[in-house]
Amino acid sequence: MPDQSDLLRYYGARAHEYEKVYDKPERQDDLRRLHEIVPAYLAGRRALDVACGTGYWTRRIAQRALAITGCDQSPEVLALARERQPTANHVQFVIGNAFSLSDLSGEFDAAFVGFWWSHVPREDLSRFVRGLHERLLPRSRVFIVDNRYVAGSNWPITRTDSSGNTYQHRVLDNGVGHEVLKNFPAASELQTALTGAGARDVDIQELPYYWYAAYELAP
Repeated sequence: MPDQSDLLRYYGARAHEYEKVYDKPERQDDLRRLHEIVPAYLAGRRALDVACGTGYWTRRIAQRALAITGCDQSPEVLALARERQPTANHVQFVIGNAFSLSDLSGEFDAAFVGFWWSHVPREDLSRFVRGLHERLLPRSRVFIVDNRYVAGSNWPITRTDSSGNTYQHRVLDNGVGHEVLKNFPAASELQTALTGAGARDVDIQELPYYWYAAYELAP
């Protein structure tokens, strides 16, 4: 299992300021579109929100989903997710590792993966996607969304490792810096990774600031 300890520490420290990223003025048109598309695509489903963070997307999906479970490894972000989620008996948040989804209880016929793909090392993407698909029921719907690299809107890329993973140096509001793995895949890479793991009818769209992939699993 990949060592995600540095990433966990970063997001634990960033928990209270994380959702500021959705306030960037240049991204509002894209976000308005995603706010409509994502809940509609997962409407009426029992959804798993992988690496849900502070529950920004969980709150929106819950408005249309039959039920939703948000999982994350960080207690700090889950505490905020529970605090910010309007009361609803069809929403729960649990500690869960994105690479060990078989440990979670319940049945799911949908999944949302928001801004996690970019943090998965390239060499571990196949394992993550196959584990996700194995956890879902046949004919499940999956929606994945993440950032495109746009200079001036993203933190600059500071280095690339031998596997092609790219990194950023990010600074929190308190001035503490962290190196964070953040990949920006091409549409062709996404297509290959998803179809190779059994995704069907993959729809990949590139918005100005985000990309998304929507697809179903085989019967």
